[in-house]
Amino acid sequence: MDWEELTRRQEGLVARRQLLALGLGDHDVRRMLRRRDLTAVHRGVFVAHTGPLSWRQRAWAAVLFLHPAALWGPSALAAERSRSDSPPGPLHVAVDELRRVDPPDGVVVHRVSRLASVARLQASPPRMKIELAVLDTAGAARGELDRIAAVTDAVQSRLVTPGRLRDALEVRPKLRHRAHLRQLLRDLELGTDSALEHGYLVRVERAHGLPVGQRQSRLVGQAERRDVKYEGGRVVVELDSRAYHSLARERYVDLERDVTAALAGFHTVRIGWGQVFHTPCRTAVHLAELLRLRGWTGELLRCDQCP
Repeated sequence: MDWEELTRRQEGLVARRQLLALGLGDHDVRRMLRRRDLTAVHRGVFVAHTGPLSWRQRAWAAVLFLHPAALWGPSALAAERSRSDSPPGPLHVAVDELRRVDPPDGVVVHRVSRLASVARLQASPPRMKIELAVLDTAGAARGELDRIAAVTDAVQSRLVTPGRLRDALEVRPKLRHRAHLRQLLRDLELGTDSALEHGYLVRVERAHGLPVGQRQSRLVGQAERRDVKYEGGRVVVELDSRAYHSLARERYVDLERDVTAALAGFHTVRIGWGQVFHTPCRTAVHLAELLRLRGWTGELLRCDQCP
């Protein structure tokens, strides 16, 4: 392999140590810098162009500079998703816990034990194993909603399964919010599919003693999955995570789903972020009234947030 092929594999980045390992000398590196075949990014790390760096190129530069290293937490997840946009905030990079390093500007270092066993060092760019990246992101989240979103987004996009996360959690006894994450993973295995769906389960349904709905269930004779189905009350709850419908096509699809549910004898209720996270108690009252009209005989419970 020549240096140009190696650089292409690393999205335009290469380290001095890699060039020397390929048989080039320091004089060759100086010549390539003079000719602007390479441009210095960090000490001993170069890029094969003179323009601005993309997010993935900055990620490669960071792990090459801190070698051996791997993207950590939210940066590892961003690399896994292969998004072209730049995630906000600094780059997060993991190194072995015994090392003391001076990271470049815009890079936060995390020390982990046995880096080689918990990272995918051959990935492009190197990064922590996906289940550990998800748990570390959730553990470092600033609030409950961010913590839930870190886990549910990864599961919903099929980057990882709740089972793999649960197994990884069992060997992370010092992870912050461990008890909450364990319960969240149980709920995901019950069928909640997003941060909004989990919020509905915990804040509206479970907290107020509403009947347990069927998650991601189909109506008889229909292919589409419904977010929550109350079979006894013939009620479907659709949880809409979009702030608003900006496309006529999306609105058409929603209306079509409501019509097909009505033809199957189900009343559809659409619930968004505000009703789940700002007024969950009032939402529960309204749903209880609707379910009672359709035969539910249970009793609505008061949660510790109810007025």
